[in-house]
Amino acid sequence: MNRSLPRRAVAEFTGTLFLVATVVGSGVMAERLANGNVALALLANTMATGAALVALIFTFGGISGAHLNPVVTVMDALERGLPWRETPHYVAAQLLGGIVGAIVAHFMFGLSPISFSHHARNGGPQVFSEFVATFGLMSVIWGCSRLRSNAVPFAAGAYITAAYWFTASTSFANPAVTIARSLSDTFAGIRPIDVPGFIGAQLLGAFAATMLFRWLVPNLQAGAKEVILSQQSE
Repeated sequence: MNRSLPRRAVAEFTGTLFLVATVVGSGVMAERLANGNVALALLANTMATGAALVALIFTFGGISGAHLNPVVTVMDALERGLPWRETPHYVAAQLLGGIVGAIVAHFMFGLSPISFSHHARNGGPQVFSEFVATFGLMSVIWGCSRLRSNAVPFAAGAYITAAYWFTASTSFANPAVTIARSLSDTFAGIRPIDVPGFIGAQLLGAFAATMLFRWLVPNLQAGAKEVILSQQSE
């Protein structure tokens, strides 16, 4: 079934809203219940995020492709899967959805709608971690969407769950999520001053993975419209 651009944009907005609400909300809940055990809080935050990502990709994949991430959208456009004229609509919907998602999470836990984070996430290792995290995420997306498309929701959710733990940055791997988390002075937050470094690394990581898979899978552009899940436009 064909989907109009407004419908696809709303799907991206709603999916990103729920993704960020999950990240921030589960972080708040985990911190409150973990009694100071940071590892336990991170584990709870990780499990909730990975599970929600699987569900959200299944839910919105057939409508918009369930990018839920500006770097995925930009790389899809780069590979001619999404028209460049539609890319700003997707990215704007994702950014706005992320911000609203943080606000929704704050309301659910009785916090101020917006509170700029003081959680420092800076330095070479953390920025490099975002490059690695996003490189890996785009590799999973390109590889699975080309060869095992039905596995994308599970693979993306599993990868993010793992990357929370093997990267020093806890794998943001998403500019919309990164910006939204800078507006949340909670367990999941990041200082606004640290955001540009993270986003720059995410873009570079996504581009590097896309170039690798353009070589590994020569027909990558021909099938790019199927990222993340198959969807059509009117």
